[in-house]
Amino acid sequence: MISRVYHATLFALYQLCILIGIVAMPLAIAARQAGVTLPIHRVLANVEEELEARQSEE
Repeated sequence: MISRVYHATLFALYQLCILIGIVAMPLAIAARQAGVTLPIHRVLANVEEELEARQSEE
C-alpha cells in the first residue's frame, strides 16, 4: 500500500516538475540571455531517475 502511495507521489512530483519547467520557460530564456541558467533540468533528472528506479522494482 505504501509503495503505491510513494509511486503515485513520485509520478505527481515528476508531472509537477515538467509543468513548472514549461511555465518557467520564458523566465529561463530571459535568464539565459542575461547569462544565468536555472537548474530545473537537474531537478527533473533526479525525479525522473527515482521514478524509473521505482518502476523497474515492480
